[in-house]
This record gives sequence, structure tokens and C-alpha cells, in this order.
Amino acid sequence: MSVVPSTVVDMNGMGVRSTAGQVPAPVSDEVSRGAGSRLGAADGGPADPVAARRRAERRAARITSGARELEQRLTDLLRGGLAAAGRTGHGLWEETAARMVDAQAPGLAGRVRELGAIPGSGPGWPVRLLEECALTHLLDRAWLTADRLPAPFATTVRTRVGLPAPVAGSPVRDHWLVLAQYDTGDSRLTTRRVWLYGTTGGRTALVLSYGAAGRAPRLSLPVGALFDGELTPHAGSGQVRAEPGERFVPVAGPAAPPPGGPVGAALDAYGRALREDPWLDAWPVTLSGVVPARAEYGWQLADADGREALPLTSGARSHPGLWRLVALSGGAPVTVFGECGHRGFTPLAAWSPEAPNETVPLL
Repeated sequence: MSVVPSTVVDMNGMGVRSTAGQVPAPVSDEVSRGAGSRLGAADGGPADPVAARRRAERRAARITSGARELEQRLTDLLRGGLAAAGRTGHGLWEETAARMVDAQAPGLAGRVRELGAIPGSGPGWPVRLLEECALTHLLDRAWLTADRLPAPFATTVRTRVGLPAPVAGSPVRDHWLVLAQYDTGDSRLTTRRVWLYGTTGGRTALVLSYGAAGRAPRLSLPVGALFDGELTPHAGSGQVRAEPGERFVPVAGPAAPPPGGPVGAALDAYGRALREDPWLDAWPVTLSGVVPARAEYGWQLADADGREALPLTSGARSHPGLWRLVALSGGAPVTVFGECGHRGFTPLAAWSPEAPNETVPLL
């Protein structure tokens, strides 16, 4: 099955503009940091390394202060009982998130906002809140003890709180098949996610592009197209990011889907990824020989032999792409690429045995 690294790139036409030093969440902070990182070049001179180090130290101190404050907030929550969280309203969580933004820890701010959305979200919300509180506490403690962690995992922790991850390793040249493309957004920014697959080396890459709220990002790659280019991985334990080279050039030729596996292999892959990054929401996998089927609790993708099945996420169950997948399958096994996480599986592309080189977008 296909499981591997991702990248962040911004393309305009055939060219690729590097966006080094960006962080996956929240994307609005990425843009501001990316703009700041280019100030030295815009002023006509190199950045001052001593000043940069001092800025980094000041920011780290602010994040540490924010992490300690968040630890106190979690402690107060548990002492008062999780049931009380449903009566305090969303305002207190927003206030705490704003404090994390002031501390320049956008990753912690994002996690706090997620915590605030859980109370009253449906049956079993106290259990979900406890689980997310535990993950947030784990991230806090990891940041506060980052100097004692293995270097790759410490880099992952810094990335999760909102610091940029450095580029490391050698560039990987390949022909990259566009597997999927879709947009997400908030009131400030639109993020476009494009999944690529290296047909020779077997790597999977996630390309991110940004636009102002309500505007489509400039990057637009047709699903099923093939591009020639280079990607360089980022540092970090279990990182799935990489940085692109200067250009992606379209090339002709058939491209088969990534090699897939059964449902059990997908779950194993996600489990291994969680060992490296406990805060990982989803992992790219390819399922082969699966059939879309409706169960008592909703739609799922089941192995053709009926041994195991993966439930679809709530978003996937309500998306028109589900019916495209059902029609493509017609009750027969198909190959499906998507994101596997603790909320279920989100199908993004599919291939039928009759047309193995034709990528069908599902989102």
C-alpha cells in the first residue's frame, strides 16, 4: 500500500515558487511567517543571524509561557469536572485560544478551538473531550521538555505548536501523478490540498497552496495529470512534508494508481505513523480490492472477502463523490486512495479494474 511523505508548494502556471518554513496549522499564520521570512531579501540584504536567533528565543519563551497557562486551564477543567465544560460556553475557550495566539503558538490555539467545539457536539462528547485534552496535555508537556526529546521528535513537537520545520535530506526526482485536489478554508484563508504520487519511487506528497478567503488559490493541477519535478523532505519524526524544486513540468504517458492493500494494512500504516506523531489526524493510504457498502451506522469500504471494513467520515458520507464511487464500483472491488484517520476514511480518488490508468476524483 502507498503511505508516505508530503510537501508544501506554490505553483503559478508551470513554475513552482518555494514556500519554505511553513507550518500545516493554522494556515493563516503560515502566510504571515512566510512573508516575514522574505523581508531580508526584499530589503536587498541577508537576514541578521544574531537578530533571528534572538527573535526565535523570544518566541520560544512566549510559547513556553502559553503552554504553562494552557496546562493550568486543563487542570482547572479536570478539577471542575468535564460535565461543567458544557455549561461554560464557547467564550472561555476562545479567550484561551486568543492567549495562545498572543503567545505565538498557533498550533496550540487551533487545538484549544477544537476543544471548545466538543462540548454539546453529540452523545459521548465528554469522552471525546477527555481524549483531546489528553493529546493537548501531551503536546504541552512535550514542548516544555523538548530539550530532552530525540531531535526528530522534538522537531515534530515544535512544528505542532506552530514553529517552522526545516528542510532536510536530498531532493527526490520523479514523475508525480496528481491523485486529488480539494479546498478547505476559514474566514481568513483558503487552503488547497493536492496529493501527488511518485510513480517511480513510490512516495506520496501533499502540496498546499493558499489564497485569500473566498478566493481560489493560484495552484490548480488536474487530477490524473503527470508532472516531472523534485521534492525535498522536511526534518521531523514521521514528517509527511517536503519542499518542491523550481519547476514541475507536465509529461505524457499512462500512470497506474499507487499500490494498495487491504483495510488492515491501512490501519497498521496509520498506527505506525501515530507512533512518530501522536497528533496526526489522518494518513494517506491506498486500498485495493474494496467495495463500498452501507452498514447500520453508515457507509464503509469493505475488503472484498468481507474480513475488515473502514467507516467513511461524516463529510465523505454526505459528499456527492460517494455516489460517484458507488457507481464506479457497481458492487465490484475497486482501488481507492484517501486519508485514513481516527474519524474514519475519506476517499479522494478511485480506479476501476476496467480502466486502471484513469483516475476518478471523488472530492
